[in-house]
Amino acid sequence: MSVRLEVVDIPVPEGTNVIIGRTHFIKTVEDLYEVMVTSHPNIRFGLCMCEASGKRLVRHDGNDEELRKLAIEACLKIGAGHVFVIYMRGGWPINVLNDLKHVQEVVSLEVATANPVKVIVADLGEQRALLGVADGFKPLGVESEEDIRERREFLRKIGYKR
Repeated sequence: MSVRLEVVDIPVPEGTNVIIGRTHFIKTVEDLYEVMVTSHPNIRFGLCMCEASGKRLVRHDGNDEELRKLAIEACLKIGAGHVFVIYMRGGWPINVLNDLKHVQEVVSLEVATANPVKVIVADLGEQRALLGVADGFKPLGVESEEDIRERREFLRKIGYKR
């Protein structure tokens, strides 16, 4: 058997975050919808998952048609069974990650970011596997005292620290 590695670019439009994870059951679509819709009053989202058996469809839901279409396109590009993709606006991944981790059928979360994303996929012919995710870019250095001060001020400015 041969394996072909592929790097898949996942677009993350300005003002949007993407969450990619692994799951194991068709029930995921409805359960992820419930997490997203009850997590924060302003969150707009689209989500989907690649069904790994049966009809092997990209199952989808959401409350924003543009974000739903982005999620479907990302799932089709990745094409690995039981992978899910959520695009969101009007909130941050931090608002939903713990609830997503507690969805019974969620196996893992691979990335939650507004940065550029590349997904590394192994193509085995009839099957594909998500091997990893590249989030953003390589570090350019180590933060200085001024950078530390800016980080702390930013967290207080957005209300995440007192």
